Amino acid sequence: MGSHRRLAPSSGPDRGALAAAGLLSAAAAALVAVPAAATPYDDTRTEVDRLYREAEKATEAYNAADERADALRRRAGTAQDGIARQQERINTMRESLGALAGAQYRSGGLDPSLALLFSDDPEDYLDKASVLDRITTRQAGELRELKSAMRSLAQDRAETARTLGALERSRKAAAAHKRTVERKLAEARRLLDSLPPGERAAHDRATRSGRSGLPGPGTAAPASGRAAAAVAAARSAVGRPYVWGANGPGGFDCSGLTQWSYAQAGVALPRTSQAQRHAGRQIPLSEARPGDLVLYRSDASHVGMYMGNGQVVHAPYPGAPVRYDPVGMMPVSSVTRV
Repeated sequence: MGSHRRLAPSSGPDRGALAAAGLLSAAAAALVAVPAAATPYDDTRTEVDRLYREAEKATEAYNAADERADALRRRAGTAQDGIARQQERINTMRESLGALAGAQYRSGGLDPSLALLFSDDPEDYLDKASVLDRITTRQAGELRELKSAMRSLAQDRAETARTLGALERSRKAAAAHKRTVERKLAEARRLLDSLPPGERAAHDRATRSGRSGLPGPGTAAPASGRAAAAVAAARSAVGRPYVWGANGPGGFDCSGLTQWSYAQAGVALPRTSQAQRHAGRQIPLSEARPGDLVLYRSDASHVGMYMGNGQVVHAPYPGAPVRYDPVGMMPVSSVTRV
């Protein structure tokens, strides 16, 4: 009967060891796959970006309120000039009617039949009576004209009062938006200054990143002569400071830069980026040419001018001068050809 021998233990790892090793490897892989927690600096940069976005929206709201206030101010001034001229005309009409009434009273103080009876020259009396009749008819017509002028004056005064009321509300809205902008920009600046220099530089680089969404560098020409003139003006503004609420020439906010640039080409653009979106024909980003306006974010709260080669010139935010950046630096909502 053959003897049975026990097999010697294997020198390699057993199943338990292999299972343990597998678990450790999976755990290590899971740790690697978990993204690193956001640093306080990341949170600060995110908050700075949010404050800048909100400040820019408030800036455009301020620009809109300020533009409306300017229009109302001009309208009220024109209306007040018109009221003054109308009042002068009414005063002249009153004086004329007073003179006519006096002449009528003096001529009509005696009964016409008695005046004819005692007149030395009946024909002269009849001539005077005819003139008096014409004066009475003219007086009645001028009186009607005076009443109409006075009604029109009253309506104009009421409309001007409403315009002045709207102007005051617009001024208050602009002042409120201004306070909002100043508060958000001050907070953003405080947070940005709290970052170490390296983090501030990283934040600036991050704001300039993005893909152009356009073909590679090319030699696209402006779509028109006025676009070419606007491009030249925008290039000349590179390096000038961002100044919120300003439209040049010493400083600019985003829509102020594009408005000023096209003004140098003889084209009057609206003051706000939202209105500039509709200042021309909208085209696909892939067809953008130098001079086209590139609107950013879904609310069109930022605008730059396309310069070719996947670049825009824009006024970014306080502390950052007018500069070139990739057209895809933030989400593009539309492109407008003026």
